[in-house]
Amino acid sequence: MSYIDGFVIAVPTANKEKFIAHAELGDSVFIDLGASRVVECWGDDVPDGTLTDFRRAVQAKEDETVAFSWVEWPDKATRDAAMKQMMAWMEHPEKADPRMDPKKNPMPFDGKRLIFGGFAPIVDLHAS
Repeated sequence: MSYIDGFVIAVPTANKEKFIAHAELGDSVFIDLGASRVVECWGDDVPDGTLTDFRRAVQAKEDETVAFSWVEWPDKATRDAAMKQMMAWMEHPEKADPRMDPKKNPMPFDGKRLIFGGFAPIVDLHAS
């Protein structure tokens, strides 16, 4: 069964085009490492909650938009192998894929406020 990595981040609204360019270059690394799909979504209807919400989760400021992304992998083993490769690149940046080089593809957001996690699907409905 597939495996999903999910991400939520606050992006300065003025950096929307930079975010798209960053994703278009960097997301291809996931595909090359075995991901079957990568989706980047720009917040359009992200309401404030009573107790918590997406904006509070990433400490979004007034001039920031919440982006929601996911990477779909064919299975957890493929995802784990990809993460192992990315961790190896972090330990040896000189061997890293150039698309992941922050000097060539800088993050247009504060990566410290990125929240992410891996998820095993338990219900997967499709329209017929």
